[in-house]
Amino acid sequence: MRQGGSGAAPLGGAFLSLALVHLIAQGDVGRVRFRYRPRPVVSCAAAETWIAALPGVRSARVNARAYSIVIEFDPGKTCADDLRSALLGLPESPPVTLSRAAEEDAFSRRGVALTLLNLIASGQLPEALRLPLGLATALPLGKKALADFRASGMTSHVLEAVAVAISLARRDFTAANTTTFMLTLGEYLEESIARRSDALLKHLLRPNSDIVWVLRDDEEIAVHADKVKAGDSVVVATGGVISVDGTVLSGAASVNEAAMTGESAAVRKERGHRALSGTIVEEGRLIIYAEQVGASTTVARIADYVERSLTAKSATQISAAALADRLVPTVLKLAGASWLVSGDWRRAAAVLQADYSCALKLAIPVAFKSAMYSAGRQNILIKGADALERLAEADTLIFDKTGTLTSGDLEVTDAITFDADFSPEELIWLAASVEEHYFHPLALAVVAAAHTIHGRHFAHNEVEFVVAHGVSSVIEGKRVVVGSRHFVEQHERIDTTPWNAEINRLYREGKTLLYIGYGGKLSGVLALKDHVRPESQDVVTRLRALGVKRLLMLTGDHESRARELADTLGLDGFHAELLPEEKAGVVEKLKNAGAKIAFVGDGINDAPALAAAHVGIAMQKGADVARLTADIVLLEDGMESVVTAKDIANAVTRRIDANYKLTLGLNTTILSAAALGLLSPVAATILHNGSTLGILTLASLQTPKKDPRNGVRPPRSKHPPSRPAAPK
Repeated sequence: MRQGGSGAAPLGGAFLSLALVHLIAQGDVGRVRFRYRPRPVVSCAAAETWIAALPGVRSARVNARAYSIVIEFDPGKTCADDLRSALLGLPESPPVTLSRAAEEDAFSRRGVALTLLNLIASGQLPEALRLPLGLATALPLGKKALADFRASGMTSHVLEAVAVAISLARRDFTAANTTTFMLTLGEYLEESIARRSDALLKHLLRPNSDIVWVLRDDEEIAVHADKVKAGDSVVVATGGVISVDGTVLSGAASVNEAAMTGESAAVRKERGHRALSGTIVEEGRLIIYAEQVGASTTVARIADYVERSLTAKSATQISAAALADRLVPTVLKLAGASWLVSGDWRRAAAVLQADYSCALKLAIPVAFKSAMYSAGRQNILIKGADALERLAEADTLIFDKTGTLTSGDLEVTDAITFDADFSPEELIWLAASVEEHYFHPLALAVVAAAHTIHGRHFAHNEVEFVVAHGVSSVIEGKRVVVGSRHFVEQHERIDTTPWNAEINRLYREGKTLLYIGYGGKLSGVLALKDHVRPESQDVVTRLRALGVKRLLMLTGDHESRARELADTLGLDGFHAELLPEEKAGVVEKLKNAGAKIAFVGDGINDAPALAAAHVGIAMQKGADVARLTADIVLLEDGMESVVTAKDIANAVTRRIDANYKLTLGLNTTILSAAALGLLSPVAATILHNGSTLGILTLASLQTPKKDPRNGVRPPRSKHPPSRPAAPK
């Protein structure tokens, strides 16, 4: 049911105008879409929270780019008119309930404010109040230090608490209150930076609605997201979030893929295009054939990767944390020694202010998380800091051939007819007429080839799909089959032996063959082949510049074809005609010889090699098992992403190394100056916390983006397949 209407918002409301443009209410599920004109101050996040709290509303999404509001509601509790009336009353600044993280942030800010107020006022307070207030503001620090001591013994928090206690005991309230304020401020800023780095990663995720609309028996029905199955036709309209990975069956729309690919401009989607979960339909309507649902979708895998990346620790991080813990007793001993030598408690308190723990323990994970976020925004999913570290160490990069160095997008190169009733063009149209209902890469290539030549569509009966073999139908009373050699020979009993010479020639050229049978006879074959990715040569050159010493290729293809490709790209070597387990064997042999290997592949047969390598990289169009096995997953179909991942890994490693040296140098200098009596406790606190925050800020900086030469993502190939050769 579609309705239209408009209304002006009351003076002071969030919307200048509001119109109902789409409404579906069926059973206990309803969905309504409004188009609005906003006031400039309206916050989408605040508006979504406010709308979601309305009676009967299950979920709400405000799309600022499309000026669209999509609301899912319970028709038994509310209706479109009530929702429209409520929206017209939406204030310009909707109140938003604080999340737990926001509440903790507000609590920390209050602590900073209280310690600052005590520091400013302490000089004006009566002497009797200074000690109680100093103790009160230092109490949170003392509690944390006591908990740390019980759990881990001497830690940096314990040293800091001892320093404050010494100052209070000596009634040096300026030093004690300054130290308490600086520590509280430093802890707040450190936690904020750490939270922000986590939030950056989590920002890659877009929330999906629990309700999905699917097309069944030509009727749109709402089902829970858990009930969507592979093979369903999912309907997504303007403002909706695509909840599955699949292929567009019909419709046209502008889709915002920024959350998944980082592409700022909306992408046009229509029949045959790939649809990614977690992306938003800005304008239009799509019916999508669901191929990956639930936990198998891209957005669900990102969620899993993000959870892993937030907890996984690299060897560098573990080593730095261990060093920081080992240095705590050293700092304590240095403080004691400086007091014994000088008899000055200020020296001891100053030494206790400066330790290595904070910068060493926080800067490294923040740097890794920032790098993983930067990679994610460039459509590269990295499963933890350890994967980044291993990629930076890689000196040998091994490529699979098909789908990696080559595009994996098949094109029809030859149409060979064995039946005088069909020309090459008619043979292609015959196959395309039944293959157009199928979304296998071979079928898509045949249909694309038909669109580049003149011909006619063959009317046919219902198409039957034979899994892993092909398709069949009836045209003009005769059975037509399109598929593999096994299909036409074993299932259809069609003899292919008279044309073995021609068939074998095509096989030797490394081409994939599609057999077309009509009326019980072999009418012809279509030969298909993929091509070398245009960016492969540049990728090889740039990887060498990034420190990769050897570039190799593994393939199950013929040796002659593999040698030709390796020579063309300037690779250091290749291994051809390999079985899947043999690929893994080559990787293991190179590892045993001391190579640090990154393997790039996309197929099921690459999974053993991906698992055997130091770091496995799976291509965007890779099989599920390859993407699950890999340490790094590319969600963009382009070899440039391999270079980007290596560049990010190298950059974050350099940054961590520089920050590590800077931390040791600065803190050692501060400690030495404090022990020699050159710094007061206040000065040591300011220098230590200031340097720590500076190092954390450096660590949180984004890693380099794509090379300017590839700053704009290349569009998907629009080149039509080459015109098939005439029969020989």
